[in-house]
Amino acid sequence: MGSPTSIILHTIGFVLFFCATFFGVAFDTILLVLTTIVSLEAIYLSLLIQMTVNMNTQSLQKVESDIDEIEEDFGEMREDVEEITEDFGEIRESVEEITEDIGEMEEHIEAIQEEVEEITEEDAKDDKRDEDTKVTLEKIQSTLQKLMTDLEKLKDGR
Repeated sequence: MGSPTSIILHTIGFVLFFCATFFGVAFDTILLVLTTIVSLEAIYLSLLIQMTVNMNTQSLQKVESDIDEIEEDFGEMREDVEEITEDFGEIRESVEEITEDIGEMEEHIEAIQEEVEEITEEDAKDDKRDEDTKVTLEKIQSTLQKLMTDLEKLKDGR
């Protein structure tokens, strides 16, 4: 149906029906039979067309349902992307804050290192002073012992 072959077959069928008059079939009978067949064919064609329309409608409803689901999924994905974007912004802010904190910690560490170096230098100076004081005290002690010895000699030699 609906093809060139169908058109040719129908045309041949109609011509053969009308040729039946040459074989003694009454023209009224041919028209009655032909009208009945064409009417039945029209009824069946309209039923087939309606079935096709119904199937296409159901198919379109399924497609429409699928499109609705896709739109819902797309909407959900858009919301997810917006949430991820917000989360990313928050993470970026947190990273910036952490970076600032690290900078401040580095400054504190440098200050502490400078203080440690100063303390170490002061300790070295104190150690040097202590060593110098010790040497001086040993010299004084040695000198005092000599003086004591000299005094003892003077006292005995008097």
